[in-house]
Amino acid sequence: MSPRREHALSIWRAAVAAADPFARVRDYLAAPDNAARRVIALGGRVVVFGGGKAGALMAAGVEAGLADQLAAVLGMQSVPGGSLRPLSRIILREARPAGSNHPTAKGVAAVEEQFRLADSLKPGDLALCLLSGGGSALLPCPAGGISLDDKQEVTRLLHACGATIDEMNCVRKHLSRFKGGRFAQYLVHRGVAVLSLILSDVVGDPLDVIASGPTAPDPTTFADALAVLDHFGLREQVSSAVIRHLERGDPETPKSLPDSVTNVILINNAGALAAASAKAESLGYRVVDLGSFIQGETREVANVFADSLRGQRGSTVLISGGETTVTLGPIPGKGGRNQEFVLACLVRLGLAHIGDAVILSAGTDGEDGPTDAAGAFGDRDTLSKAQALGLDVRDHLDRHDAYSFFDATGDLLRTGLTGTNVMDVRVMLVGPIGKMGNSG
Repeated sequence: MSPRREHALSIWRAAVAAADPFARVRDYLAAPDNAARRVIALGGRVVVFGGGKAGALMAAGVEAGLADQLAAVLGMQSVPGGSLRPLSRIILREARPAGSNHPTAKGVAAVEEQFRLADSLKPGDLALCLLSGGGSALLPCPAGGISLDDKQEVTRLLHACGATIDEMNCVRKHLSRFKGGRFAQYLVHRGVAVLSLILSDVVGDPLDVIASGPTAPDPTTFADALAVLDHFGLREQVSSAVIRHLERGDPETPKSLPDSVTNVILINNAGALAAASAKAESLGYRVVDLGSFIQGETREVANVFADSLRGQRGSTVLISGGETTVTLGPIPGKGGRNQEFVLACLVRLGLAHIGDAVILSAGTDGEDGPTDAAGAFGDRDTLSKAQALGLDVRDHLDRHDAYSFFDATGDLLRTGLTGTNVMDVRVMLVGPIGKMGNSG
């Protein structure tokens, strides 16, 4: 790997390291004055619920942070395949295979098991919910009359239309017995306090959207969910059971929850970008932080960022986060929004303007779409290899087939699951390389 790419990767890895869910949860619960330790001191139990891509490491963080009180801890987490690990008191349930982001029958069974565990709660216990990105797919619990197939088809259609995470979760919350604050309601009715520790994978950190907000009040309504389907012209494509349920609209998700429910954001994309910026500065680069609120169509965002790259002078790094969307064509290829971002930048710049730039875009969870890659690199070497291989860069972009392009050029970034998820991080280097040395 070239020194320039090594720098880009070390900056991206610094962002991922800052979002280490194990350390964040461990340190929070190891502090002497927190709700979990107060409950245990009074003879209560800490019972763990929830799930997400960071669920396994968050659960490990609970056991480390409360290592001196483990006898009072038990619980479950719904996690993706590839992240299972041995724990003493918290059960990990594989709710979907790695490389997929769709709800499964295993996921439904795991949530039903969590409801049964909740039935064992007693006044004086604490329900400790661990929530992270991917929780929406890992915690499926269809409402009465809705099948898992119905929910899977709605999710697939919304993904294909380029729906935002807010739009998707609005619909999913109103097709669920678990999401949209309903699980918090279930727990509160058992006379216990609820503490949710959360890793945010959503722009702006809205509690009702992260993992579809199982312990947060829901400002959206059944009418809003129907409006999302109508906006994308999906009312006639989803099952009649879904439409009947949404039109019936009862019971509505809770619009408020009691003070006994507490939600805490432990880390977000902005925190990860701050760590990436610090790393870039230590390598001798001037940092332009474009922010963690980046949304919109991936190709359009890439065009703006590629143009911004051309205007930079000196050793500069453009860093950004957020989560863009890809609206797929009728017969899409294979890829993810990060791979598509890099490919769109290469099309925008071309050999005439790429210069010495290196572009890296990758998901902090180690996944990008239905692929085995976290994202991709792009630079002059990428375009030269594509030319030698006879690859048409624009054609691959138009067909949303970034994966096969970067697989052929050897520029995919494959990290495996990282155990965290705070959206995407993009690193764009230009100008003279920063100071050499250990890039970490």
